[in-house]
Amino acid sequence: MVTYILSFLPLSDQKEASLVSRAWYCAAQIALREASVQYNIPVSSASLPAIKSLGLRGITCISLTNLDGSPASLQVLRSVTHHLGPHLQSLCLGGGSPTEASFVALILGCPALRILDLSGCNSLFTSGMLLAQPETAQQVQQALSGLRELSLASLRDLADLSFNRLSSCAPCLERLSLAYCHLTFQLGPAWGTIGPQDSSPSQLSFRNLLRFLKERAGRLHALDLSGTGLPPEALRALGQVAGLQLQELSLHSCRDLSTEAVAALCHQQPGLTSLDLSGCNSLFTSGMLLAQPETAQQVQQALSGLRELSLASLRPGRPQLQPAQQLCPCLGASPWPTATSPSS
Repeated sequence: MVTYILSFLPLSDQKEASLVSRAWYCAAQIALREASVQYNIPVSSASLPAIKSLGLRGITCISLTNLDGSPASLQVLRSVTHHLGPHLQSLCLGGGSPTEASFVALILGCPALRILDLSGCNSLFTSGMLLAQPETAQQVQQALSGLRELSLASLRDLADLSFNRLSSCAPCLERLSLAYCHLTFQLGPAWGTIGPQDSSPSQLSFRNLLRFLKERAGRLHALDLSGTGLPPEALRALGQVAGLQLQELSLHSCRDLSTEAVAALCHQQPGLTSLDLSGCNSLFTSGMLLAQPETAQQVQQALSGLRELSLASLRPGRPQLQPAQQLCPCLGASPWPTATSPSS
């Protein structure tokens, strides 16, 4: 009962209440943990009472499942906006199919968002007209002024124009995921030299992403390009972005990467604390990663701050892992992630 009552109080009052007794301290800790839990809400009329209850408890993190353009979904979105919107900090619509109008209305009702997950929400980008109206874009920018993390993973229809419109509404973005999006790569020195007016309305290009990274280099510190088919030349260009100081980089299943490109990236981005090379088997099958002593020493020095190295698709004891294990003794990072490695 005490935990339930404390969940209605702001954080400062919860801290004061925790000093009353040991029991109240424990209750305040439980209430604090509950506030950061993500609640999965099925989109149906049966969820409306639960949404109201979560709103009364000040819940800040939710995920909406089975979202579409039906009347029931619109009713749920209106309820979320009314009861949860003012204090909602994390919103996941992953895999849903909201209409553009309902999405905009939802975002405008959630001015405190810090995390937004639109993975697989292809319906928002099919027309290419999301946020095409300047007045709508301006309103959304005001609502997303505090957004720190944006996931646009697995979006088959995401293009330069729609990406630029949405990302421009989040000027404080620190973490971005484009995992498993279809990136196009045009080799040559012109990478990143285009302006917004040259953005493609039908393709998501790497040169447009480079332009974005150059603009946000001083703030963006986490990037997920897993499954995008990133070639070695693109990885080198990414590492060379002036002022970019990545702390986390995921390249899961980027199967065309070269050992030279990864070594160059490690040297160019010495601030990395988390690196995901899961599924990049080409780096290890030849046994040449870090085979040169000079290269190994440079990489180890550059990654002195690495705390997490993921090689999920490789198994301990395999010959190709011997070079990869050279990284770990010097870095204090375990190469074996919590994910289960597939059997051979």
